[in-house]
Amino acid sequence: MTSTENKNNPQGIIVLGVNIHCEGCANEVSKCLRGFEGVEGVEIDGKNNKVSVKGKMADPIKVTERLRKKISGKHVELISPKPPSKEEKKLEEKKPPEAELFEVVLKIYMHCEGCAKEVKHCILKMEGVQTVDPNMEKNEVCVKGIMNPQKLVEFIIKRGGRHAEVVKKTSVNTPGKQNKEDARSKMKKSKDDAAASTTSHDQLRLVYAPQLFSDENPNSCSLM
Repeated sequence: MTSTENKNNPQGIIVLGVNIHCEGCANEVSKCLRGFEGVEGVEIDGKNNKVSVKGKMADPIKVTERLRKKISGKHVELISPKPPSKEEKKLEEKKPPEAELFEVVLKIYMHCEGCAKEVKHCILKMEGVQTVDPNMEKNEVCVKGIMNPQKLVEFIIKRGGRHAEVVKKTSVNTPGKQNKEDARSKMKKSKDDAAASTTSHDQLRLVYAPQLFSDENPNSCSLM
């Protein structure tokens, strides 16, 4: 049983809608499901035409199909948990993985400036690559961009015909993440400034407020 199937049944209980009109129907349903993959227990509610299947490893779709296949002539409906709709599945499939910005240092042998230019020109052709900085002395190339480091190596071997290996890779904040962090930082700074301003204002009021026995206060008491 895969982790994907387990996610389809997080509570470990599957509720099916089945027409149970007699004890024979109940026994048939129970017999069909007991011992099935992941099923630990079966409870039948004949009055409400519901079947509860217990088992954390039981897959709702497989259990439903099992009942439909083994018991002909009965309508079987998966009540809970609800399977994702076709539209939701399509959206999940189409949703692209979040792009990640990498800075990768590659080991590539370069014996002259011509080699370095050729390597740079080749790498810049890869989608997502932003900057390429060859270092002939160290036979290293620093590449920055939104890409998969392993696919970058494969691209260089295939397109450039050169051996390349990853020496170091560093994940850098993507623009979206950076903007969020900047916004949080600005918000925190704004709150801190506001708090400091309030404190400063209160202190000023305490310092400059006319005192009870003071010439600045026309309503103050005078000492005789």
